[in-house]
Amino acid sequence: MSTQQEHASRRDDTVAAPSRFPLREVVLFGAVLAAVLGVYAVMGVAYSTRMLVEAACYAILALGLTIQWGYAGQFNAGVMGFVALGGFCAMFFSVPVNDAFWGTELPGELGRVLLYLAAAAMLVFGATRLDRVGVPKKLRTLIAIVLAVVLYLVVISMLREVTDEIESRAGFIGGLGLPAWTGWIVGGALAGGVGYFIGHICLGLRSDYLAIATLGIAEIIKAFLKNSDWLTRGTATVSPLPWPTPGPSTLGFTLSRALYLSVTAVMIAAIFFLLHRAYHAPWGRMIRAIRDNEVAASAMGKDINRRRLEIFVLGCILMGIGGGALTSFNSLFDPQGYLPLNHTFLVLVMVILGGPGNNLGTIFGAVAVYIIWIMSEPLALALMNLAVWVGEGAFGWEPPGNLDSRALQARVFVIGLLITLVLRFAPQGLLPEKVKHHG
Repeated sequence: MSTQQEHASRRDDTVAAPSRFPLREVVLFGAVLAAVLGVYAVMGVAYSTRMLVEAACYAILALGLTIQWGYAGQFNAGVMGFVALGGFCAMFFSVPVNDAFWGTELPGELGRVLLYLAAAAMLVFGATRLDRVGVPKKLRTLIAIVLAVVLYLVVISMLREVTDEIESRAGFIGGLGLPAWTGWIVGGALAGGVGYFIGHICLGLRSDYLAIATLGIAEIIKAFLKNSDWLTRGTATVSPLPWPTPGPSTLGFTLSRALYLSVTAVMIAAIFFLLHRAYHAPWGRMIRAIRDNEVAASAMGKDINRRRLEIFVLGCILMGIGGGALTSFNSLFDPQGYLPLNHTFLVLVMVILGGPGNNLGTIFGAVAVYIIWIMSEPLALALMNLAVWVGEGAFGWEPPGNLDSRALQARVFVIGLLITLVLRFAPQGLLPEKVKHHG
């Protein structure tokens, strides 16, 4: 048989292969739909719609993690750090302008200090390149470290003087008074920029060390936002935050939340479409090839570091956008609310349950896990009240007085049990990644 006939035969075999009816997908999404309808029936329309909006925002975060972990095998344990950056931008761009700050000389003084900071960073960067003009590397490193420490102490003392003045006279610098969606876009860009900087340092690490490094960076971001009262009001929080859509005061809780849900649904649909196209494009196949066999991909001439950095930055951008949308919906910016370990673990469970590398599975996992996370508390409280009623009536038991806090802790138990069952019986997720083999 000639070569052309062999290729034609392969094409005929590919075309003739019957497509599988997505029975598992239909059953799983049908179960989620039934659970959503059950929550609507029990908890009411306003509460349930709020739950769906938050689940949709978490779905965007989970999509960011699944392309990092599922596409490229990069375990990012600092999801909440990038979410916090998106939330900060959503707050900073949407909060009204603070005339007590902008109407004084304080903006000029702050700008002058920031220019000094930029100049100091450029000097330190230049010092790290002194080996190119003949300076020995050890001496170059010593000069860069000493210069960085000295300039840091000088600039930070100047910054503290200005920030103390801002806090005493204006409270904090306020916002820009722009539409909330501008903060979402800038939040995604800022998270991507920070991810680009982190990627140059951390992507050369092994997966376990990468997880530790990203978790530490998330804690640093949280600590900075928490302690920068002049910028974020710190523990005092900032509220209310404007919505990109008419709020409850205009349309009522139910309709306004439904409108917000439609915005997040459109965002998820657009992200899903773009990721689906990228996943099945040559770029997606190259990313998976790097994940599965980095040595072989490098031997084929692929730029491993560049592609890994691309996927890491893309995931961080989605986390920043999702964080902005979630913060705006909650109408509150609280730096203490971004718990890097707890909430990152929740997003991780969403990806594991749905299936790493499967975008549709990630959306399913996000909605399913968030429903379980939210409803486990009232269900546990109802079971505890039933046990108390039976115990008091039949055995004369003395009921504990902190049932509410005990029911809240049931969330952790239920999520832990869920991930244990999934890892035992479906380690690839309920909707595993589908890899097509060509040829």
